[in-house]
Parts: sequence; structure tokens; C-alpha cells
Amino acid sequence: MRILLVEDAMDVAEAISAMFTRRGDAVDHAATVLAAQDYLAVQDYDIAILDVGLPDGLGTEVLAALRSAGKATPVLMLTAQSDIDDRVSALNSGADDYLVKPFDLRELEARVRALMRRNSGDVAGCIEFADLLFDPAGCSLEIGGAPVTLTRREFSLLEIMLANRGRVIPKERILERMYAFDHEQVGTNTVELYVARLRRKLQPSRVAIRTLRGLGYQLVADS
Repeated sequence: MRILLVEDAMDVAEAISAMFTRRGDAVDHAATVLAAQDYLAVQDYDIAILDVGLPDGLGTEVLAALRSAGKATPVLMLTAQSDIDDRVSALNSGADDYLVKPFDLRELEARVRALMRRNSGDVAGCIEFADLLFDPAGCSLEIGGAPVTLTRREFSLLEIMLANRGRVIPKERILERMYAFDHEQVGTNTVELYVARLRRKLQPSRVAIRTLRGLGYQLVADS
């Protein structure tokens, strides 16, 4: 996998580059918008990791150049924790995902691998888990071949849980992901509400949402 990393903080860039290089990936690092554009002029990439704030402009400028050139390269934006406007702008410009700084390198790698799987075209980008067939692009869910109607929030919750299937996800993290770009003031009791609703819709399936008191939720499947 060839990665374009656009990040002006050298310590962060070196850590990210070292991690992916150890795993056998090739990383081209640019610290400015101009340097990134120079790379893109001569090289295609499997994925781009773009910091929003750069010395000579914004990472969204690199993203816009990619999209205007007709390239569907998956893009993961790195944003500051407090900058909701940056996150909204990134998604509106065509980013596929975002990660808030500071972050754990393991989560960055997981996000990158998930984007690559989503972009690979396997089963048209669908996720199969037990008797579930989940299509993020088509916003659809089937249980044993039968379509199931989900609300927007239920869909978002299931997408989060499928991306972390088998792992325990804290309520706070689910809440952050579900409402990352909304101005609604909600608490973890909202997560409990949507988990209960989604549980009811998953009852015909072999998939269940487990509650681990004090820890969070876990999506599991019967063998």
C-alpha cells in the first residue's frame, strides 16, 4: 500500500511513517500543501492522510485537488479536537473519515485499514457478519436476505458497531461518533435508547448487542 502523508508536525509524521513502514507500506511525506501537490502530480496513492492545518494552507485544499482531478483516493483527515468546523469542512470536501488529535497510532492504522477494505470493492463494499449484510454505500441492511428498515441514527450506530465487531465500545465513544457533526446536546442515555431500538430490529438475526456494565457495548454473533 502506498500512502501520502501530509503533516507538518515532524514528530507526528515520523511516528506515523515508521509505523506503516514497519508493516511493509510505502509512505511519502509532505509537510506543505505545495509539496503534497508535487507528489500527486507524479504519483497515485492507495490512501491519503491529511492534516487540516498546514504552513501554506489547508489539507482540504489537497483533498479538493484530488477530487477535482476525478480521483477517488480514500482520504483520512486529521483534525484538532475543538475544531468542529474543520471536521464538517473536511467531510463536505469529500473526506472519507476523520481522526481527532491527539490519537493512538493503533486507531489510525485501524481507520486506514477499514478505509482500504471499504474501497476494495469486496461484495460491493458490503459488510457480512453472521446473517447480516450491511451496505454502507446503499444505506441498507438485510437479515438472512430480508431487508430491514433503519433510521439514520440506527444506521450510524450499527455502522460503528460493525466496524468494531467483537470489541467492547464505550458509550462515550459511540456518542462521539454518532453526533460528531451535530450541535445537539445529548448524553449517553441517548445511546442506550438507540441500542434498545437496534436490538429489537436485530432480534430475527444471529447477531446481538451485549451490554458490559460500566464498560460499554459489544456486537457478537452466535456460532
